[in-house]
Amino acid sequence: MGGFFGTISNTSCINDLFYGVDYNSHLGTRRGGMASYDAQNRRFTRAIHSLENAYFRSKFETDLSGFCGNSGIGVISDTDSQPIIINSHLGQFATVTVACINNLKDLEKEMLDKGHHFAELSSGDTNPTELIALLIAEGKDFVDGIENVYRKVKGSCSMLLLTEKGIIVARDKFGRTPVVLGKKEGAYAVSSEPCAFPNLDFELCYNVGAGEIVLLTADSMQQLRKPGPRKQVCAFMWVYYGYPVSDYEGVNVDTARYRCGMGMAKGDDVDVDIISGIPDSGIGVGLGYAETKGRPYRRSIIKYTPTWPRSFTPSDQQRRSLVAKMKLMPNHSLLNGKRIVFTDDSIVRGTQLKDNVSVLYRYGAKEVHMRIGCPPLLYSCPFLKFTASKSDLELITRRKIQEMEGDPNAHLEEYACHGSERYNKLVEAIRSQFGITSLKFSTLENLVKSIGLPKEDLCTHCFDGSSYFE
Repeated sequence: MGGFFGTISNTSCINDLFYGVDYNSHLGTRRGGMASYDAQNRRFTRAIHSLENAYFRSKFETDLSGFCGNSGIGVISDTDSQPIIINSHLGQFATVTVACINNLKDLEKEMLDKGHHFAELSSGDTNPTELIALLIAEGKDFVDGIENVYRKVKGSCSMLLLTEKGIIVARDKFGRTPVVLGKKEGAYAVSSEPCAFPNLDFELCYNVGAGEIVLLTADSMQQLRKPGPRKQVCAFMWVYYGYPVSDYEGVNVDTARYRCGMGMAKGDDVDVDIISGIPDSGIGVGLGYAETKGRPYRRSIIKYTPTWPRSFTPSDQQRRSLVAKMKLMPNHSLLNGKRIVFTDDSIVRGTQLKDNVSVLYRYGAKEVHMRIGCPPLLYSCPFLKFTASKSDLELITRRKIQEMEGDPNAHLEEYACHGSERYNKLVEAIRSQFGITSLKFSTLENLVKSIGLPKEDLCTHCFDGSSYFE
């Protein structure tokens, strides 16, 4: 996935830019980048680093003395190297994106046939953010260029443009990823994550609408394009991606998880001694479950935070397995002899579940009951690629369906229907594989109710295959 941050101020913005981008670090692990604009000298400055073996702060701290200016943008990316800086008939501008371009090869051919060229190759392939920049440059102005992106990109794309006149903010046409604005005296900021605002003294002041385009200066916010009529915000923002203190569309992440846990507990008659959340995303669900169930919440499994901070799923399977095993530590005193409900955000491939369950039993858990804060994931995400899956068969649900049906695509509507015969068989197959005492998933209805937005305003494609593909 990824996250971006930008700010424009009446004074130097570099410290706010640096720490604001850093507060989006949980959204990606591959690349980080920043660009600033010095209006006095009409000069852009850019730096890009790999984050695969280091943290954003450690890579960029030594670069800060080279940045100057009152406006800047930055990004944490799980895909390409960015920002991109280009000179065009619209003027010079830098851009960062949070995007998934499913028709990149088609657009690449179209641009090459028109005589364009690509200079910023990522691992030998066309850089998606450079492609976006060239699509923007085809417009008669920036708004027309961004609307060109909206028309042509199949997938999703939110973007920031650092221009000589200010920062242009454009949210994906269906609003699949949140984009929020913050304000303080003499400055505005924009972020994928509102958790970037409080410690930098910004107050959340506006949720950018789906397809909306806004121009920020140090003292003003100007709407350049009104929001579109339809919105489909990724429901997984509240399940996994989002940081607990963040609010999207006015709905707090931890509150949504807490309500989800409460809803799951109401229909669950399992008798246990304690409740524990799998860090980090399962904690809110666990607290809500424990309160409703009337059982104590205990931290029987802890993340080793000094060297394993919350990070997005690595793309390499071997590294995923290592991270899943190494970052969580069991508490033998709380596990030994106990019947425990463990809450977690989701089950994608089953890698982490396998390691967690084996550790829990090894350290003395008498019963392990897993409660998952979302429905089974049946479809890879075509809009954000949050699973990093190259195939639906990387999902444990599809592998189980293939085992049972001989076809991973068979009867998906029935497997998505909570309580149906095939749904129950799927859940039992997963439970049996890992030796879990019992396994239950949140219903889609409970998840939507917990978030509190209308179902039609949420993208739930990964659970039920419903989405807009325009």
